[in-house]
Amino acid sequence: MSEIALVCASYSETILAANLGRSPLLDSLPLHVERDAPSAAIAYNRALDATLAPVVVFAHHDVYLPAGWERLLAARLAELPPDWAVFGSFGIGLDGAPVGPVWSSSLGMIVGRVPIAPVPVQSFDELLIVLRRASGLRFDEGLPGWHMYGTDIAQTPRAAGLGAYAGALPCIHNDRYHGALGADFDAAYRFMQRKWAGALPLRTPITKISRSGLHLMRDHWRNRRSAGLRAAMAVGTDHSVEALAARCGWSHLGP
Repeated sequence: MSEIALVCASYSETILAANLGRSPLLDSLPLHVERDAPSAAIAYNRALDATLAPVVVFAHHDVYLPAGWERLLAARLAELPPDWAVFGSFGIGLDGAPVGPVWSSSLGMIVGRVPIAPVPVQSFDELLIVLRRASGLRFDEGLPGWHMYGTDIAQTPRAAGLGAYAGALPCIHNDRYHGALGADFDAAYRFMQRKWAGALPLRTPITKISRSGLHLMRDHWRNRRSAGLRAAMAVGTDHSVEALAARCGWSHLGP
């Protein structure tokens, strides 16, 4: 049995084949794909039930893992404190600062600071989350849709006295530009407001979850105002992921 299970929930064979499907580690590591799930939580719990590896990597289908990524992952996991339950490539630290680094095509840049050691986080970007099976964690299937589960899966272990961390685990997120937050995002926000009322405010990679919800309304307004600027920053998803990794200096990773 492999020590690592790589999992993806995908709705597009084309996106999957052009990105995660090109990752060199797939030469030696099988990819478990969940399709047609009504939510991320349901898809990922199905994958947990279908796999056995002690470490489960949940990656978006538009993520590319450069050559040597699995060796770097092993080195980063060895650096984690014994209490770790989840680890990610990009998260929001307890001080509100972004922890990375990750290339984002929708932003046209590398985002997140590069920490020397793993950093405790209050939320993750959902692009890549590493779960320790022995933690017993599962995703909350009450959370609707495909948003906010990176914050929920960070808060759940923290509430139980376990650790959620992010660190220097580079990858390419070849994500398309999103002009606005939709009603599905709002529904996830309201769910998180109710579930984590005692822990608010919480900073996510997209917004702040507050008791009043004014931050969500503010971010809707800001997105409308900045749509043209953000569209100009995006580089599009037609570049090869290998070329993007080379531009970032990430063609070959690992200790």
